[in-house]
Amino acid sequence: MPPTSVPLTLRPYEQRDFAALHRLDQACFPPGIAYSPLGLDYFLTLPSAECLVAAQGPEIVGFILSEQKSSQAHVITLDVAAEHRLRGVASTLLSEHERTLALSGAREMRIETSIENAPAVAFWQRHGYRIEAVLKRYYLSRIDAYHMRKILPAATTAKSAQKEA
Repeated sequence: MPPTSVPLTLRPYEQRDFAALHRLDQACFPPGIAYSPLGLDYFLTLPSAECLVAAQGPEIVGFILSEQKSSQAHVITLDVAAEHRLRGVASTLLSEHERTLALSGAREMRIETSIENAPAVAFWQRHGYRIEAVLKRYYLSRIDAYHMRKILPAATTAKSAQKEA
């Protein structure tokens, strides 16, 4: 009999998740690009921060962190553990995060990603993000990044859908 897979659970960030998120960020990005504990804490505690965590059982396998200012949201980081990549975790996190942000008034999302990270660029493009500019020496004062943007569809809630019917 094949092993049963534990379903993916999405939930809001909780303070007790901090160490696991920091370890995951350190594993996903090289030194200098990965956030220090202070840097990650700064972004997680912004009043405008939104963080969604993906877990399988007790294990955190990914998270997305963004900030929202008025109708604009900015993805700070999207991290997925290496052994859980290419299983839809990042797509699930992103889709749910975009939906939640759209419901709170976001009309566009922005992201920066290294031009050297072809899989990441392809991921963002598959999800409707378009390259808007090249940011010279964005990472480590030597690696260029793409500034990418997506216009979010207008959010509809169950109440507004009922009013239209």
